[in-house]
Amino acid sequence: MFTGIIEEIGKVKMIQRGDITKIAIECDKVLNGTRIGDSIAVNGVCLTVTNVGKNLFTADLMRETLKSSNLGNLKIGSMVNLERALSISGRLNGHIVTGHVDTVGTIVNKNRIMNSNVFKIKIDERYSKYVVSKGSIAVDGISLTVVEALASYFTVSVIPHTELNTTLNFKRIGDSVNIEVDILSKYAEKLLLKKGMKELVLENGF
Repeated sequence: MFTGIIEEIGKVKMIQRGDITKIAIECDKVLNGTRIGDSIAVNGVCLTVTNVGKNLFTADLMRETLKSSNLGNLKIGSMVNLERALSISGRLNGHIVTGHVDTVGTIVNKNRIMNSNVFKIKIDERYSKYVVSKGSIAVDGISLTVVEALASYFTVSVIPHTELNTTLNFKRIGDSVNIEVDILSKYAEKLLLKKGMKELVLENGF
């Protein structure tokens, strides 16, 4: 479980591709107290730490992870957002983030308004139903508030502090971002569907 509050930006130091891709990420803050087997969100993807070294950790990436996220686009030197799993005594400053990416979006526009950058992000319309104005969404693991939500895209307003302390500072139009919708919306949908099916059965006497 994560909060979407990025602790630091890491740098990819090694990628060893194969049936299981091995990756090493240079970092500092997230190594504090981290042990083998712990979880770290990398661009919003929950990865298991396989080794901890001096100023870096390693993790394994399965083919499904590479296919369903933007981690497959990483190269040596790529910058990534990092967050350790939420401790039981920690504050939930962002929102509930599972580290399980739903889809990959594409930045189609950046527009500076006042002191913030508004990012317009295109997503698969299958997931737009989970995105609502003023709701929460994780973009490359960053907890953000949705400004506008339409059928094929949504916008988020990013303050300078967030942009400078995450990889959004390096993102350009056309770049991909991992998207995790609010888990609460998916739970609500499932409950409503079950309730609707139950009522349908009672009404029709099945």
